[in-house]
Amino acid sequence: MPLLSLKPHFSRFLNAKPGRLHFAAHSHHPWPDVSFEAHQRAWLAAAELIDLKWDTIFGDVIPEAQRHIARLLSLPDPSTIAFAPNTHELVMRLLSCIRRRKVRVLTTDSEFHSFSRQVTRLETAGLAEVTRIELEPFVDFPLRLREAIEQTEYDLLYFSHVFFNSGYLIEDLASLVRACPHDKALIAIDGYHAFMALPVDLSTIASRAFYLAGGYKYAMAGEGVCFMHCPPDRALRPVDTGWYAEFGALGSERKGKVAYGTDGSRFLGATFDPSGLYRFNAIQRWAQIERVGPEQVRSHVTELQQYFLRELDALQHPHLSRSTLRPPDGARGNFLCFRTALAESLTRSWMNDNIVTDCRANHLRVGFGIYQGVADLEAFLRRISRQH
Repeated sequence: MPLLSLKPHFSRFLNAKPGRLHFAAHSHHPWPDVSFEAHQRAWLAAAELIDLKWDTIFGDVIPEAQRHIARLLSLPDPSTIAFAPNTHELVMRLLSCIRRRKVRVLTTDSEFHSFSRQVTRLETAGLAEVTRIELEPFVDFPLRLREAIEQTEYDLLYFSHVFFNSGYLIEDLASLVRACPHDKALIAIDGYHAFMALPVDLSTIASRAFYLAGGYKYAMAGEGVCFMHCPPDRALRPVDTGWYAEFGALGSERKGKVAYGTDGSRFLGATFDPSGLYRFNAIQRWAQIERVGPEQVRSHVTELQQYFLRELDALQHPHLSRSTLRPPDGARGNFLCFRTALAESLTRSWMNDNIVTDCRANHLRVGFGIYQGVADLEAFLRRISRQH
């Protein structure tokens, strides 16, 4: 049986629509109840302090959030964390650090749209030269990516920790980072589907690799609280820059010189909605009280996945089975991905039956989280068994 029993802590989200079965933690994760009061605190702080609220945000709220992230990722210095409303802003600032007319990018064919759309547009505009390594076949992907890392000339290496369209998990990030022979190349890892979903230890690559993630998925905090770990002494002066990036450099400005903070603040933008940070901090405090960390989340989800697959074996569903599971075996994230031409129609049909899953092209994604138990899986299986 799963180790956790945290469903009561998500009552506001789960009871908002009676009978709904939510199997999309990999997309928009339900928020724990403690986030409701935290959201109110953000509003009340604005009402009480008005402009002075930023002293509290930069003096207390942001440093607390940085400490939580550093703890979760085994980072040596919390100040390397920069926040933004979305990862796209951070990607653009990182790209703006590269001083070439045509940026050379080594990536994969399976990155999320916040990166893939932008880099494709730069490519079509003649501003980027992009090499994409195919994710499939999965069996030799790490080898093929490593060979490309060692042999290709590039300014930016960008790949996912857990891939959004299949759940494929890269287990050894450090070996890929160490394989990069170009010291001036920037290395960025999209960790959105890994952060708070499974244990992540960046301690050995913290000085070399950027790491991007946020609150929308397994961090359970919703929109507006994305972040990037920024290694010291790399990409120090983003051309795409907001005035908040000056906060860490106040008093050091010289006429005609644009000043930057020396820590992660150099990647900050401008005025933003801080309510997500309030939610994130409250959720992390709650998680520590409940002793729920990435290890416990991963263990719970793994048990749910194994139970679900065993029941699917007995159900013999024509579209959800081990034969359509991608990747078929090996390491994967906290959702199961089934390849079927009916992914979109099944998703719509299940939505009409109050079951929330989602799809990416012909990949149907079924996600699991700490707000679920075996009873939720049994209800899901009963409903879909009526439709085939």
